[in-house]
Amino acid sequence: MRFFFTGIALLISLSTRILAQVFPSYGGERAGLSALTFLKNDINPRSAAMGGASAAITGDAFSILSNPAALVQLKEHGFTLANKFIGAGVNQSFVSYVNPQSDETSVWGFSLNSLTSGYIKERTEFMPGGTGREISVINMAFGATYAKMLTEQFSFGLTMKYVYEHVAGFNNHTAAVDLAFLYKTDFKNLQFSAVLHNFGGSSSLASREDIPVTFNRTTGIALESNPVPTVFSIGLSIVPYKVEKHSLLASFQISHPNDNSENIRLGAEYTYDNQFFGRLGYKFNVLGHVFPTAGVGMAAPMAGGQVLMIDYAFTATRFFGSQHLIGLRYMMPK
Repeated sequence: MRFFFTGIALLISLSTRILAQVFPSYGGERAGLSALTFLKNDINPRSAAMGGASAAITGDAFSILSNPAALVQLKEHGFTLANKFIGAGVNQSFVSYVNPQSDETSVWGFSLNSLTSGYIKERTEFMPGGTGREISVINMAFGATYAKMLTEQFSFGLTMKYVYEHVAGFNNHTAAVDLAFLYKTDFKNLQFSAVLHNFGGSSSLASREDIPVTFNRTTGIALESNPVPTVFSIGLSIVPYKVEKHSLLASFQISHPNDNSENIRLGAEYTYDNQFFGRLGYKFNVLGHVFPTAGVGMAAPMAGGQVLMIDYAFTATRFFGSQHLIGLRYMMPK
């Protein structure tokens, strides 16, 4: 294991310089053009620990986030719960339920993705100590997912999302779609995928009331309309090593966001006896993410074939410090 982790660290160190020249930064001028960017945050603990290279990894209950088409690989129904500690009192939470159907070829799922800021003191130019009012930021996305196995190798998944945003006295409502495809081969569990996240139109914040401070401003403020943060990704994963209780999963992903540069992600997951998991990853060309990601997981079998999974991911960033993500998966046999 020491050799494995040392090799991964060396590979990341060497690849950073090589890929920076082979894959230049295209699209950086699009940064900041989209709204509702909480939809891009990776709150799948397994994915976050693997650098976000999760478009083509084997399916689990959190695949409803990363690749809905991979849900067809589930045989149990259950619940997921995750919370990401972003910092400054901001938290993003996720809860979902997935239910494979009796035909063993389709899966239904439902999810709620929310980001909250807590209460913030309102301050103005003339009252920097506070106006006495408190404001908050709330972002929520309600999703309904359907995944279907079309052949033994090919599957697709679809998630319809209603998105709501509240900032102080302003609100926004819109809709978005996730569409995913997955192809699995018989060679070392090699899988290919294409995933389109958050496809939808533009929207803007609006309020029925004027802003409370009108000095040097016009009443009836109008805000610009911005698109949702659409991301198109292609990926592959393979299990190059599997001996008795030990196995290694490697994954690769290229992502093209509509509001930033293209980026590349690499991930690896070591599994022992399907109970203990060690994960590493790295993101190339993602501003502020210059350090590897890491995480662990543990499965606790329970009576009646039930399983409780605990996942943890750690991400160190240049501008937002260290971020921690904890997730639970509770799976029950049909």
